[in-house]
Amino acid sequence: MTIEQKQTAQKSAQPQPIAPKSVASDTKLTRAANHLVVGMARRWLAIFNTVWAIYLFTPFLAPIFMHIGWEAPAAVIYAIYSVLCHQLPDHSYFLFGPSLTPLAPELIAGGMPITDSLFIERSFIGNAEIGWKVALCQRDVAIYAGVLVAGLSYALVRRRTKPLPFKLFVLLAIPMAIDGGTQLIGLRESNWVLRTLTGSLFGLAAVYLAYPYVQDAMQELLETELLRREALQHRTADHVDASP
Repeated sequence: MTIEQKQTAQKSAQPQPIAPKSVASDTKLTRAANHLVVGMARRWLAIFNTVWAIYLFTPFLAPIFMHIGWEAPAAVIYAIYSVLCHQLPDHSYFLFGPSLTPLAPELIAGGMPITDSLFIERSFIGNAEIGWKVALCQRDVAIYAGVLVAGLSYALVRRRTKPLPFKLFVLLAIPMAIDGGTQLIGLRESNWVLRTLTGSLFGLAAVYLAYPYVQDAMQELLETELLRREALQHRTADHVDASP
């Protein structure tokens, strides 16, 4: 092999600098995904609050739909939330009836079947006489209302709030555990006031336990993405400078 052939082979074996065009092309392919991730990281609290608001208020559409005769969409809402909640009538709110919180005797008088089967009992959604059942029970309404209110308030203090100590979270969750547990095993019967108080307390505590960790994670993600973008800009500038 001649000297010229050796020099040619050595040049071809050396790594060639990446052209700015390929760098720009690669950036373009990932730009949409990066913007989406960054947007979610910046607006995660608004996204969370919107999701919880939809989850909380959608069950109230079911009785409204039944009242105006839209039975099909109401049935869809009842069916979806039946997977997520027990929907027992005497633990639920009823709209467009004589009482917002009817008890078992009133419900039976209004047409609820007398049965030992909770599956049959929970299927009673009401009627024009007793009103129409909200698709989420009283305690769940309180929990997610607490989550939503706490999430809205967290927007005001998110930069300076540390996670709620776990022991304090447990302490705030105990009232709901006692209220729900003693009712579940038949020692006593709760009421809508206690379900609302204990459920909302738990929802508030859960947010101030979890959201500061989410805030830290999203902030770290934003900082990492900012560093990545700066590094990419430097590499692009270097390739442009290195171009003939």
